[in-house]
Amino acid sequence: MKRRDSLKAIGFTAVATGIFIDACKQPADKKVGNTPATPASTGDAEAGREKFEIERNKRLLSEKFFTENEMATLAILADIIIPKDDKSGSATDTKVPDFIEFMAKDMPSLQVPLRGGLRWLDVQCLNRFGNSFADATEAQRLEMVNDIAYPEDVKPGMEQGVAFFNRMRDLTASGFFTTEMGINDLGYVGNVTNVWKGVPEDIVKQYGMDQYNIV
Repeated sequence: MKRRDSLKAIGFTAVATGIFIDACKQPADKKVGNTPATPASTGDAEAGREKFEIERNKRLLSEKFFTENEMATLAILADIIIPKDDKSGSATDTKVPDFIEFMAKDMPSLQVPLRGGLRWLDVQCLNRFGNSFADATEAQRLEMVNDIAYPEDVKPGMEQGVAFFNRMRDLTASGFFTTEMGINDLGYVGNVTNVWKGVPEDIVKQYGMDQYNIV
């Protein structure tokens, strides 16, 4: 999967999903790069947050949900979805797996679908290739992903994998595009000061006003 093809497949639908909205509600919990920031005891890090929110963050950040093997699989999948190119880094360059780990703890409803999807993926790869997804070759991984990345062409028996990959794609897009790198990748600059450079020359000529040296 090429990066740009993958982004087209995402279609930026994650922008409209609840997971994206919930992620954006918590900017104080994450640094650029999606590494959850440890709440400081004083200073701006606590601004606008209640004591119970700070304590909850500390608790979540001290916990681990995914195993090392699961985190490795998440990293591989994330980089398949958003690989590095000549414009931007990959999903793992913005620490998307850490973002997914945090969201799984922050939103427990994600835990069963994500862990179940990872296990489904490993079972499929074991049956097909004799290896887990993380231990499979790059070609084998892409073969597996291609079977679950396109919902409109889902094969019988692949429905659970498609649902899992859709969720992974949304989470990866949400994580990547809420970082500085992701925003730069989109080319979004926000509101900027307008600079008046005069009436465009072609417009001046179109209305026969060039003789008046209008600026």
